[in-house]
Amino acid sequence: MRMTKMNMLPNISPEARADWQVPTFDTRLWVGRKHPWCVMIPVINEGERISSQLSKMAALNIDGIADIIIIDGGSTDGSLGLEPLQQQGVRGLLVKTGPGKLSAQLRCGYAFALDQGYEGIVSIDGNDKDDPEAIRRFIDALKQGVDFVQASRFIAGGVAENTPKSRDFAIRFIHAPMLSLFSGFRWTDTTQGFRAYSRKMLLDTKIALFRDLFMTYELLAYLSYRAPKLGYRCLELPTTRRYPKGEVPTKISSVKGNLSLLQVLFRACFGSYNPND
Repeated sequence: MRMTKMNMLPNISPEARADWQVPTFDTRLWVGRKHPWCVMIPVINEGERISSQLSKMAALNIDGIADIIIIDGGSTDGSLGLEPLQQQGVRGLLVKTGPGKLSAQLRCGYAFALDQGYEGIVSIDGNDKDDPEAIRRFIDALKQGVDFVQASRFIAGGVAENTPKSRDFAIRFIHAPMLSLFSGFRWTDTTQGFRAYSRKMLLDTKIALFRDLFMTYELLAYLSYRAPKLGYRCLELPTTRRYPKGEVPTKISSVKGNLSLLQVLFRACFGSYNPND
């Protein structure tokens, strides 16, 4: 039964695969695909936060429903020892060696996952802010035919704890409203990296995910804009996102980083990242 379903999934032609632009990466750990779904965790120097997150995922038996794969952007803090990772249920560790930040990491991870034949991918940041309890609900939505599942702390049932006021304002009154207006789908939490995508959507040449113009945070805004425009089935699910009191774990600088995010937002909304038809 499983083989029949897998045979019906979109395949990657050698010609299409040759056109993908994917940063170079090393495969430090890979014990093979076990499930139809994977959880992709981008990290860089997350220290105890990634260990805490993986412990929560282990307690929830996430590795019993999906393969856990970490895509490292080049950590130097010693937080990704292979033995501890395997003890916490991690099946793969990829280390990006090419240029770029988050979007480059994700391209590495998504290319690897699609090459392995996964039916869908759940992405969750490795900084221990998101409650991994929602992963099961994301996968259930993918099984029901949803192509794009977005976590939201701002819809009924969601929890936003200690969110910096400036970020809360920017998401609620700038980022989400703009993407909602231009995409035609009502989004509420568009900067969140906690998402799930179907294989079909990620392989769509009208999305053209694997291009080198996606290097920093472009993919998050672009996919939120492009997927609804192409008619893909999108859904927000309530999740919990907790920032620790005091220190805010983020890779986005307060001024320059936020200005860059706004620039990316405008480019996405006005079609600058769309592939040439």
